[in-house]
Amino acid sequence: MIDFDAAVALILSAARPLEVEPVLLESAGERVLAEDLKARGDAPRTAVSAMDGYAVRDADLTTLPARLPVAEVAFAGRADVPVLPPHSCARIFTGAPVPLGADRVIVQEIVGRDGDDALFETAPGEGRHIRAAGSDFGAGEVLLPAGAVLGFRAMVAAAAADVATLSVVRRPRVIILGTGDELAEPGQALETPGSIPESVSFGVAALARQYGAEVIARRRLADTPETLEAAAGQALDDADLVVVTGGASVGEKDFARAMFAPFGLELIFSKVAIKPGKPVWFGRANGKWIIGLPGNPTSAIVTARLFLAPLIAGLAGRDAAALLKWRDMTLTTPLKPCGDRETFERGRLVAGGVAVLNTQDSGSQKALATANVLIRRRPGAPGLSVGKTATVLDF
Repeated sequence: MIDFDAAVALILSAARPLEVEPVLLESAGERVLAEDLKARGDAPRTAVSAMDGYAVRDADLTTLPARLPVAEVAFAGRADVPVLPPHSCARIFTGAPVPLGADRVIVQEIVGRDGDDALFETAPGEGRHIRAAGSDFGAGEVLLPAGAVLGFRAMVAAAAADVATLSVVRRPRVIILGTGDELAEPGQALETPGSIPESVSFGVAALARQYGAEVIARRRLADTPETLEAAAGQALDDADLVVVTGGASVGEKDFARAMFAPFGLELIFSKVAIKPGKPVWFGRANGKWIIGLPGNPTSAIVTARLFLAPLIAGLAGRDAAALLKWRDMTLTTPLKPCGDRETFERGRLVAGGVAVLNTQDSGSQKALATANVLIRRRPGAPGLSVGKTATVLDF
């Protein structure tokens, strides 16, 4: 059994990006760029209007009021750049190319119309309302660096680069194997005597997707060695990472590690001195990563956040270490002394700091819906009163 920091170090050493693949822009959301994304051209390609209004020369407005004939009309999408004749103006709309010769665009709200003439009675002010060519970015400029996660804001910049495909890190393919004869699919447990709804794999699958994985299967398995070994072999063939829930203790039907033995299981760690989640384990077989999570729901999800999340993030090209950055916050409820194992209490952010949840049972499921931080407690740490500082991690 190893301590938490040692286990994290082993996880981070394994969390290296997978290979690169090209994807269509429309499929690139939440993926990680494998190389710098450079713009194909200037934006805007030519000077364009920032407002709906009238393009004019300053020299034609030296004396007010002024009347100028509307010689051109420019809409966004116009392919050519019009030329503004002397002593005239152009009706122009947002995004349209500014006519050559124009010095500014005057907003339409302060311009009158009399047939084909525009009437200017008010001084235009300092704003020119023109976006210069290349004022957003220039051709060849890096809009997004390698390693950037293509979230909703970054996708706008990616599309603006005028590229159809992007080079991204391949998402790790994950298979989740839930073990336990007592488990039934949600919706069937009440009709099956002696069973409980299988809940852990749904939370693990959601977590895996959140941190960059492609969950290709979620399977519930009976506790028979033959069934488990067959499922393990199939999962190792299909996935980059196999997550096993349950079967990690020392009971007569705890086969989670044994099911991978025929495939050359190499254990990297077998237990971690933490609470909850002591039975969590990590290994490799047939060149694929395997994480074993405890069967108790809270234990499984806590260890998934601490170990599975950074592993998946790293494989997907994200910053794995960033998911394990703890911060100090003020307690709004007291903390009891810690026992002999490093402990991760579940808490919730509240006004003024963080509150410890009343329920800390490893089998609790309702409390998971309200917890959003883990509070780290060192072995033997004394109790802490309200107003003291605790170390927390987003959960």
